[in-house]
Amino acid sequence: MNKFVSFFKDESGASAAEYVLILAIIGSAIAASALGLGNAISAALNRASVIINGQLN
Repeated sequence: MNKFVSFFKDESGASAAEYVLILAIIGSAIAASALGLGNAISAALNRASVIINGQLN
């Protein structure tokens, strides 16, 4: 725990604000990717459902 606290108290290198900015950018990219992947999976499952239901009728 002491290493964690001293890491944020250390003023050399990047500041905490810069770390927050990096995390926000990475988080936004992950969220956008998750939405895109979710839409792609939903579309694929819908297509599969249409094909299965079309063949069974």
